[in-house]
Amino acid sequence: MFKGKIVAVTGAAGGIGQSLCRHFAGQGAHIAAIDKSPALEGFMKEAWSKDIRSSHAIIDVGDRDAVRDAFNQLSSALGPVDILVNNAGFSSHPTFVRTDPESWQHEVNGNLNSAYYCAHAVLDGMKAKGGGSIVAIGSVNGLGALGDPAYSAAKAGLISLTKSLAVEYGRFNIRSNIVLPGTVRTPLWELRAAKNPAVLETLRKWYPLGRIVDPDDVARAVAFLASDAAAAITGVALPVDCGLSAGNIVMARELTLEDF
Repeated sequence: MFKGKIVAVTGAAGGIGQSLCRHFAGQGAHIAAIDKSPALEGFMKEAWSKDIRSSHAIIDVGDRDAVRDAFNQLSSALGPVDILVNNAGFSSHPTFVRTDPESWQHEVNGNLNSAYYCAHAVLDGMKAKGGGSIVAIGSVNGLGALGDPAYSAAKAGLISLTKSLAVEYGRFNIRSNIVLPGTVRTPLWELRAAKNPAVLETLRKWYPLGRIVDPDDVARAVAFLASDAAAAITGVALPVDCGLSAGNIVMARELTLEDF
């Protein structure tokens, strides 16, 4: 499906990022991987198909100059980017009272500004190629208050950025969409579960499908939005959340006890 396409993935060393890289590479794409973690080196040494070319850059995508230089380097190695997946993101301040001005600025820069820097770096190349696709990894936190206020505000801004790109760049055949995962079974959550085995079971009750999201669920949704099968889809915010944003299943059960 993506044979010969150049796919850039930020946050490529993380759980979702690795699934994204493997999924696109498995369908013939060449991978431009970006992450600030040195763990990216080890991941990129995995055995790719002999037909798959790859290149990587270890940078902080919150650094606009580093982003510009990295994309110049990656384009020189592989060619202009066809598909950008703005996946990099983090949260480290779960409540407003624990969020000081410096941490607010840091998280908004790392989750929102970084996506702008990366999009800005690839748009001219996409225009020259006659089109492209940008898919952001947002969060259900961008839809409502679920904690992590700086992260959530940045993800809400990312929805707006996605729509702005869709409206302004559609005439160049550049599509822009965003997926909104719920809780994803990444190594971070596996670590939390190792410390508290009940944590994932506690979360599951909020999800109508009775489970949390797997990284491959996110990768498949991103690949669909980036593919020709979604050629008429742009400006969409797609929840990939096992039903969390559809309604409050816990409240529904308590209101209709006799039927559950």
